[in-house]
Amino acid sequence: MAAPPHRARPPRTAPEYPGKAAEAPGIAEAPRADEVPGTAEAPGAGGARGTAGATGAPGVAGQDRAATASRHSASPHLTSGHPAPGHAPPLRAVAPYVRRACGLLLAFGLLAAAHHLRPAPYGDRLTTSARVAGQPRGGPWTPSARGSAVAARDARTGAVRWRYARAGHRPAAVLPARGEVIALWDDGLLTDTDGRSVRWHRALPDAAEWLPAQGGTGVLRPLGPDVLAVVTPHRVTAYRIADGDLRWVLPAHEGCVFRSRGAVRRGAALLLAQPCAHTAWTGQLVALDDQGRITPGRDPLGNGLPRRGPRART
Repeated sequence: MAAPPHRARPPRTAPEYPGKAAEAPGIAEAPRADEVPGTAEAPGAGGARGTAGATGAPGVAGQDRAATASRHSASPHLTSGHPAPGHAPPLRAVAPYVRRACGLLLAFGLLAAAHHLRPAPYGDRLTTSARVAGQPRGGPWTPSARGSAVAARDARTGAVRWRYARAGHRPAAVLPARGEVIALWDDGLLTDTDGRSVRWHRALPDAAEWLPAQGGTGVLRPLGPDVLAVVTPHRVTAYRIADGDLRWVLPAHEGCVFRSRGAVRRGAALLLAQPCAHTAWTGQLVALDDQGRITPGRDPLGNGLPRRGPRART
């Protein structure tokens, strides 16, 4: 009995990935059975392929290609480093942005906490009474320095409208001006407040040399409604009340000192004593107004606020 003829099985081709066979060096496509020398196609093999092609059923290689295509269409990340449209990015791609955003939020929180915890400038502590916090601020009031604070009391009811203090310091003198209160403190600091805010601070030079012994009596002298004169033994300094701007400085003569307690008002002028050892009495009296020392032929600069707008001088 003759042995059945040997049928050669067609080689299975490797799965085809788009663009991968051409990119992988040294890998060649497997030859078909009819291209291998000395190998004859098994009887019926061609007929089987032809039958499959005729009936529309894919062969082995066609099934592998269909499976590969379906995997690529289901997983777009296998063929590209970027997510396909409509697909959410992977978690590891957005993790750096999440960490950066968390770091920024933490930094903003720390800055806000440091801002609230920082001490007030110059140790300012300005408080408004709850009984008058929602009421209009009209009506007369009287300032006074009591203990370690400056207080403003309603002239009709005596209720405290606001209270201003500085940590570790006491007021030496107070002066009402233009609906505000100017205060001289024991460290030589000059302040102006209207009960809503502390509008400006100015430090007097050499205050430690004379303020503890002399005190604040007669130091604050108004020169009209807009200018304040601060009389110290070595100089007279004038400030604009509206913004604390320095207007002029008048130093005492060599060997002489100003006496703030003996100042006298004569109309718009302030007569200030300046005793000297070897000077005539006419030289020991100084007349001042808001423009400075009153002398014949003087040309003052003025004390008004600077003009705003394109025509303002610079």
